[in-house]
Amino acid sequence: MKTLHPRRYLAGLIWFGCVTPMIAVAAHTSNQDARTLYKEECASCHMAYPAELLPARSWQAILGKLDKHFGDNASLDSATQQRLLQYLQANSADAAATRLAQRQQRSIPAATTPLRISETAYIRRKHDEIPARLITANPQVKSLSNCIACHQGAERGVFNEHQVRIPGYGQWDD
Repeated sequence: MKTLHPRRYLAGLIWFGCVTPMIAVAAHTSNQDARTLYKEECASCHMAYPAELLPARSWQAILGKLDKHFGDNASLDSATQQRLLQYLQANSADAAATRLAQRQQRSIPAATTPLRISETAYIRRKHDEIPARLITANPQVKSLSNCIACHQGAERGVFNEHQVRIPGYGQWDD
């Protein structure tokens, strides 16, 4: 068995120690740039939903039909669309390691591709005790897709049930 010369070993450690953090910083910067792009493009019309609320296949389906995006034409140039798709898939329910992503992912059957976060089993279950008069009949809320109406931290991916404030009702306490 051939042994590694101490200088080569040391050079390898130095290279690994210097390059690995640079790669991590570059990846983080790239992810931040993509997140900023996602907010700029998507939040110009609606809340920039946390990517972890849908699996990668759903984001692919949604971005694949931006010309018919829930009744609107939200078309983007192909480079922007591809960059957004990469960001969303890399941070999707089946890729993210957060508790929310894992719970959401477990509630979505593998054979389905949900296009609406509000129609997933986990989201429905989390809201099933709230009367329709406070959501769909509430003109300040209208639907479960309007997360920011009740969850002040929704755009940051914070959906703490103890911080829910329903417009026209107040703090929700189940």
